Amino acid sequence: MKKVMGFWRCWGLVIGIVIGNGIFMLPAVLAPYGTLSLYAWVISGVGTIFIAFMLSQLAKRNAKQGGFYAYTRDTFGDLAGYFIAWGYWISLLTAVAAGSIALTGYLGFFIPVITSDPMISATVAIVFIWVCTAINITGMKAASTFQLVTSLLKLLPLFIVAIGGLYLGDFANTVSEEGQNEPTLFLIAEMVMITMWAYVGIEAVTLPCDDVISPEKNIPRALIAGTLTATVVYIAISLGVMKLIPAAELAQSTSPLADAATVILGTWGAAFIAIGALVSIFGNINANVLIVGIMPDALSKDKLIAPFFSKHNDAGIPVATIVGSGFLASLLVVMNYSEGLIGAYKALILLSTLTVLLPYAVSSMAELLLQRKDKEAGAKINWQSFSIAIIALIFAIFAIIGSGLMIALQGIILYLAGLPFYYWSKSKRSD
Repeated sequence: MKKVMGFWRCWGLVIGIVIGNGIFMLPAVLAPYGTLSLYAWVISGVGTIFIAFMLSQLAKRNAKQGGFYAYTRDTFGDLAGYFIAWGYWISLLTAVAAGSIALTGYLGFFIPVITSDPMISATVAIVFIWVCTAINITGMKAASTFQLVTSLLKLLPLFIVAIGGLYLGDFANTVSEEGQNEPTLFLIAEMVMITMWAYVGIEAVTLPCDDVISPEKNIPRALIAGTLTATVVYIAISLGVMKLIPAAELAQSTSPLADAATVILGTWGAAFIAIGALVSIFGNINANVLIVGIMPDALSKDKLIAPFFSKHNDAGIPVATIVGSGFLASLLVVMNYSEGLIGAYKALILLSTLTVLLPYAVSSMAELLLQRKDKEAGAKINWQSFSIAIIALIFAIFAIIGSGLMIALQGIILYLAGLPFYYWSKSKRSD
């Protein structure tokens, strides 16, 4: 298949999956923490930049389909690579489910009955999953072009809320008493885990290397440019929304940016922001669906799972994998809606973030081991890359600690659930 993704489509994939539903929903989730949450945004932004640099270094070494799955497998072997791919695939499934819930929340701004009835909410969320699945089955060119367009459209409404909130809001609204008796370090760790959800996805551009023009050049550029763009937008938006809406009200909002826009521009302005949110979150779901089939495809090509998962249609898309992932994401929506919209959203983003932080940590370790092998081969250690990998590893571990015991246990169970499938596939290969 002809390569179709240059720098701007790669940048669009990073922005589309990073600036997606997180910034549109997290102001409500973080409202109880008040201005303390700004520290988490800064820490997450800096940590993510180091992760982006680390992934860029790995991409320059060897750009392969599957991104950090390929790096891990080449460095630590088949089983380690499989675990990383499995965990990341779970992260994508939960991200698709969480995105569909966020999209439903903003659609409720126009049709309130959608968010008041759990059954209707779950049904609408599932419909969105299958619309994006249908788009992606048509081919990589159509999916990546749609991604670039929605990425560009989303930035204008975000800047309107950010600038309006910073100039017209009141710092008194940012005060919150919740969590004040807990140790600050643990609070920040928990908030970093939450805010990392808004950054998860920078690695997506390393996955479809087979479709990227000059991947060793365009992937690192898109990683760094996309991460810096997201960091600036997040900090400005978060502070702007907190200044516009009192913390107690913000914590209950299912469409916080639209509510913030009401303060600035009135009903029509809020509707404009809500439409922007719908475009943005829909683009985010599309980006996740776009890459959800890549990990099973890569595993199948490397003969770690059945060849069935690497069968493509005429457009070069692994249809069976994408459709199967759509069913599983729909099941996650149904399973979590008993907690209500905000509760279901928070549970899914914590689980999704946890299952992708481990690949970040292992990728950092892979870069450190490769540096050691370079030294043993007679080359000099690149101390800049070595330091970046160390910082990225420490940050990933710190964020994992903030997940909490219950989410950590769920993550462990999901990872272990992939082990029987691996050995079953291995036995089939040896038959």
